[in-house]
Amino acid sequence: MNLKRVRYHFYGMVQGVGFRPFVYRLAVKKGLTGFVQNRPEGVTAEVEGPPSVVDAFLDLVRQEMPPLAHITTVESTNLEIINDKTFKIISSNAQGHADVHITPDAATCPDCLSELFDPDNRRYRYPFINCTNCGPRLTIINALPYDRANTSMSCFDLCPQCLAEYENPSDRRFHAEPNACAVCGPRLTLLDGDGNAVESSDPVRTAVDLLLSGHIFAIKGLGGFHLAIDAGSDEAVQKLRLRKYREEKPLAIMVRDIDAVRQIARVTPDEEDLLASA
Repeated sequence: MNLKRVRYHFYGMVQGVGFRPFVYRLAVKKGLTGFVQNRPEGVTAEVEGPPSVVDAFLDLVRQEMPPLAHITTVESTNLEIINDKTFKIISSNAQGHADVHITPDAATCPDCLSELFDPDNRRYRYPFINCTNCGPRLTIINALPYDRANTSMSCFDLCPQCLAEYENPSDRRFHAEPNACAVCGPRLTLLDGDGNAVESSDPVRTAVDLLLSGHIFAIKGLGGFHLAIDAGSDEAVQKLRLRKYREEKPLAIMVRDIDAVRQIARVTPDEEDLLASA
């Protein structure tokens, strides 16, 4: 059989966005062999197969790539045939100059939101839910390439169920580096101002009640802290400004959705699109 092998170097926002799993699934679907690999400067893929399929591969990558991915440059090189038997995601190569773009943390996707509020789902109300299409990225990375071992999630060993998702090419959590659940991942803990545990069967409900009563919260996520208050309380706002020595500079306001934004601000269609894309 006449075969062709090409190496592609993809640059841009191609790590932490499900790009390797996407390339893997696309290559397998098209009957190509080879590998895909994270590198400090981006992602490398070598594909081998019928020339017409290999030639069409790059166009398919551009047309079907994950929603968070953005390719800035592609370099291609024709190679000698190796006669690989399969296509694989291989271990990352840490050698080279780090020049890859990591996407900002992405808002919870519709699929994860559906699981989050499904009482029959094992991630029901799990606050750190994520997949390859959403969740923490930039705030958890310690080094490149973007692998779990190089993130703040490295100390959380995957449970059997999460590991099965991580290793399943047909699962949307395939190679999702922050993948976790209530069994194996970070958990909610409520502490008072002195660092002592606050007993509560529902830390989220307790936190909401305390916020509404004027308290300031330091909410620790996977990648840092967020200071939170009830924005509708003048007393709480003044208390936060005093503590932060921030008398006049505006404070960010968090709202549930676009409908809530419209109740407190005038927004253009373009501004709505930007807010919804976060």
